[in-house]
Amino acid sequence: MRTAPYGAWKSPITTDLIVGEAVGLSELCVDGGDIYWIEGRPAEKGRGVIVKGSAGGVIRDVLPPPFSSRSRVHEYGGASYVAAGGTVWFVNFADQRIWRLEEGEEPVPVTVEGDGWRFADLVLDAARDRLIAVGELHREAGHGEPLNVLVSVAARPPAPAAPETIAAGADFYGAPRLSPDGGRLAWIEWNHPNMPWDGTRLMVAGVRDDGTLAETLEVDGGDDVAVVQPSWSPSGALHYVSDRSGWWNLVRWNGTGAGADAGVPLLPMAAEFARPYWNFGQATYGFAGDGIAAAFTRDGFWSLATGIGDGLSPRAADIPYDQIGAVKPMAGGGIALLAGSGREPGSVVLLTSDGVRVLRRSAPVDLPEGTISVARSIEFRSAGGRTAYAFHYPPTSADHRAPDGTLPPLLVKSHGGPTSAASPQLSLPIQYWTSRGFAVVDVNYAGSSGFGTPYRRALDGAWGVADVEDCVAAATYLVGQGLADPDRIAITGGSAGGYTTLCALTFTDRFRAGASHYGISDLEALYHDTHKFESRYLDRLVGPLETSGDVIRARSPIHHLDRIGCPVILFQGLDDKVVPPNQAAMMADALRAKGLPVALLAFEGEGHGFRQAATIRRTLEAELWFYGRIFGFGPADAIDPVEIDNWPR
Repeated sequence: MRTAPYGAWKSPITTDLIVGEAVGLSELCVDGGDIYWIEGRPAEKGRGVIVKGSAGGVIRDVLPPPFSSRSRVHEYGGASYVAAGGTVWFVNFADQRIWRLEEGEEPVPVTVEGDGWRFADLVLDAARDRLIAVGELHREAGHGEPLNVLVSVAARPPAPAAPETIAAGADFYGAPRLSPDGGRLAWIEWNHPNMPWDGTRLMVAGVRDDGTLAETLEVDGGDDVAVVQPSWSPSGALHYVSDRSGWWNLVRWNGTGAGADAGVPLLPMAAEFARPYWNFGQATYGFAGDGIAAAFTRDGFWSLATGIGDGLSPRAADIPYDQIGAVKPMAGGGIALLAGSGREPGSVVLLTSDGVRVLRRSAPVDLPEGTISVARSIEFRSAGGRTAYAFHYPPTSADHRAPDGTLPPLLVKSHGGPTSAASPQLSLPIQYWTSRGFAVVDVNYAGSSGFGTPYRRALDGAWGVADVEDCVAAATYLVGQGLADPDRIAITGGSAGGYTTLCALTFTDRFRAGASHYGISDLEALYHDTHKFESRYLDRLVGPLETSGDVIRARSPIHHLDRIGCPVILFQGLDDKVVPPNQAAMMADALRAKGLPVALLAFEGEGHGFRQAATIRRTLEAELWFYGRIFGFGPADAIDPVEIDNWPR
């Protein structure tokens, strides 16, 4: 075993491995005995490829290039396709039209071109030969924000056709779900300034023979109750997940009641059966046999329970996974999952009575023994006596050790959202750091999901404060445990995590360097220049624009550059519609003018979140090279230098 400084270890987890062999797995779907999913492939510039796994074990791409299945409704999309009877309808990313793909044929367009419509959450209404979907109409400049509605689209029109609106009036819609007999439609809706984890309404309407909706009933939810994931059982009973109890728990509608009297709790517990509704198509439960199979999380670790229902005895599924992203029971038996663990990357797996069969892994796992750093869950005290949570990854290598008496540099990760959560699932980008000698702590700061509604709402009015306090507390805790070098602590994050990063660098002196990935530096600019879905998000997190000017300015790093005293590197996609690229440019210009070390890397063709192999590779290597310069170690990798303004050459 070689002795080398922390940060300078040679690692088998290269950027070529990460971008060449790793893919993103999402949007699990079942059709009879077949399983479908989407692979986001960095090597194909992030193209979303629909893949099919047959009952016989054959796996093949069903979506030919250059098509890419990805919706831009709410900008974050999700549920961009539906498969039924071997036919696939999908939303093509380039034009946002719905296309139909028959077995062995080329895709044909279903909706018209250039009319401003986007679609998501496709549902096949087979009896009426149509699709029901969430529609988002982007109108010409000056005509207000986009219009969100529920629409009907002919499934097999003789020529591309325009959608027909079937439900309108709310600011947002999601999760249209048709009852098994086609006679009722359920969905969720919500209005500004709520986000769907703040409060939604569960609606049910009868469906007439001509496809129009009859009288609509508000079943459950409200301005302060978040209902998600409506789904009908095979017998026609409506189920959903509600946080009315303070936890996102599984509920069955009693068929007549409304509001607090509407639902019958199923398996109530201090655990979460859902995630924040950032993306369409979430499915953490489904109907398997006579009962329900459902995934739930406690303290960041997920479990699968089966046999949930009246008169049944729920039981824990014996699976080697503690991260579960989707649950899709199959008609012929078995359950398809998106699942992973600290040693297994996110994977498409099939759970049957014979055990678990892995169909596709998102990343290779044939790494040398002793290479993977497995997260351990930590709890620690933060400001005001608040308990906060994180996952700590120690530096790990099969071939290297550090000189005696030295401590590793610490990379503090602040996740995006901010209403989201860190996951301990095996991540090659995190292992990229730990296998080179970094310690990493991925913080579930106040506002993170998976710890109950009060914790999720703990960031209301406190964004830029409580999240920063918890990131500082995590670093302080690990330093106090003797697990990190107090003089070599960096913070990194993307999107909302980039904002937390910039706030931490601006308003505290805990960190010696930082990296903001498409982060926010000017909150007021974000109020004026972002997309509809998040346009009122800050009303809860910070305060309404009309009455919160002083707070907004006080929490915008761009206005307090005199307080930053350490080097910063900024990464930005030039096609970002969520965080405008000028935010990074303004920050870089201001830091440069102040004489602080700063680097800005901007990427053509990248939006909010990097998907292209070249960008992902450059971002990882540049951030490592940057820390090497700042912390005084030489990376073992050959990396193209980064231009750091105001730094000695």
